[in-house]
Amino acid sequence: MPIQLKDSGLLKTNAYINGQWVAGEAGETFPVINPATGEELAQVASVTAVQTKEAINAAEKAMKAWRALPAKERSDLLERWYGLILDNQEDLAQLMTAEQGKPLFESRGEVMYGASFLKWFAEEGKRVYGDVLPATQDRRSIVIKQPVGVVAAITPWNFPNAMITRKVAPALAVGCAMVLKPAAETPLSALALAELGERAGLPAGLFSVLTTADAVAVGGEMTSNPVVKKVTFTGSTGVGKLLMKQCADTVKRTSMELGGNAPVIIFDDADLDKAVAGALVSKYRNSGQTCICANRIMVQAGIYDAFVEKFSAAVAEFRIGDGLEEATTHGPVITEKAVGDIHSKVTAAVESGATVVQGGQPSELGSYFYEPTVLTNVTRDMSLFKEEIFGPVAPIFKFETEEEAIDMANDTEFGLASYVYTNDLGRIWRVSEGIEYGMVGVNETMISSEVIPFGGVKESGQGREGSKYGLDDYLETKYICMGGL
Repeated sequence: MPIQLKDSGLLKTNAYINGQWVAGEAGETFPVINPATGEELAQVASVTAVQTKEAINAAEKAMKAWRALPAKERSDLLERWYGLILDNQEDLAQLMTAEQGKPLFESRGEVMYGASFLKWFAEEGKRVYGDVLPATQDRRSIVIKQPVGVVAAITPWNFPNAMITRKVAPALAVGCAMVLKPAAETPLSALALAELGERAGLPAGLFSVLTTADAVAVGGEMTSNPVVKKVTFTGSTGVGKLLMKQCADTVKRTSMELGGNAPVIIFDDADLDKAVAGALVSKYRNSGQTCICANRIMVQAGIYDAFVEKFSAAVAEFRIGDGLEEATTHGPVITEKAVGDIHSKVTAAVESGATVVQGGQPSELGSYFYEPTVLTNVTRDMSLFKEEIFGPVAPIFKFETEEEAIDMANDTEFGLASYVYTNDLGRIWRVSEGIEYGMVGVNETMISSEVIPFGGVKESGQGREGSKYGLDDYLETKYICMGGL
């Protein structure tokens, strides 16, 4: 079934380079598939390394005039883009659900979340301050901030709108230009954003969208081209490490938002109903396909059985299906391969002694669906403890003491998001400071917004997105010494 939009102009299938909608160099295309139905939604242009270089050169040219504009003029344009996204929320949500699979209520929420970064950084971009340092002898020392340069961005399929605006908004706000490679699974959301950006008045070349089936070629040009001064990436740790290596030859700035292995630590003194509700939202949002999903639910022994009972009963009420149907609570996963990867992890855990309380199998609804699953009797030596699941599977671990919980939480190379449920004020401080994560939610799992610094430690990445700190990765600090005064 074709995508039904109020504004058919938002459905683009060509790449967007230097203000033009262009086909692939040799007319090459790739299909975009609806994971709920397996139907082909569109054939989208697949660009090459040569076209990527053209986009980078256009960005360098466009940036010269853009960075010279007063910050308020850049802000006004971002505000117009923000307004157009709000005006077209439903169409953008329909596109997102069709190509990504998440239920419409989640897509509508993501569109608003994505728009919030344009609004936030339209304001923050006017607040890039410098310093006058204390005088020494007959000199004056000044520090100013300047845009880092042309930025290359590579974004994932799980949040095909917000992961773009979270990068492009601060970059443009401070005077940079950006070339973007969206995920091949979800290019339509990126192209619709570019269309709205063009309507808002973005200068040609300032923001290009490079849709492609050849990520290696396009990514290789982005990381090797000396015009690109920074690469920002959201995705797996493995790919992030590869990109960092590729950027080393030209010593590019990088910011990386990589994999996660988020623990939800629930102590005996927690509000059980709130803990169950928070863990449910964190684990199963987007069918478990977020980097800050609850990957390990760790419950203290005294309330373990009660938690499992309440949590499993709630999971049994989920309704999986096509995200375009309003009754659907949880949609498909992104590919058939993802279903296989999820099931192999569940199978390995069961073979090692885990118990399936709910689900545990690919769904009869189709090859892109996996049953929302709850596992108990899981232990630290199972692969589920160390590996990011990225699917609707909740392993529930048991612990005895606070020290054991902290040790379990830190027993991973990842350090993105974490969550703690307790009503003990001292414990809140001890655990929040003792666990090695860039973000800690206390009695709360919905921790993301445009005003907070999103990012991780260890192998979960570097840099922060959102908040006042989100500008830092797109700015260089310059020191000016004035002598002879």
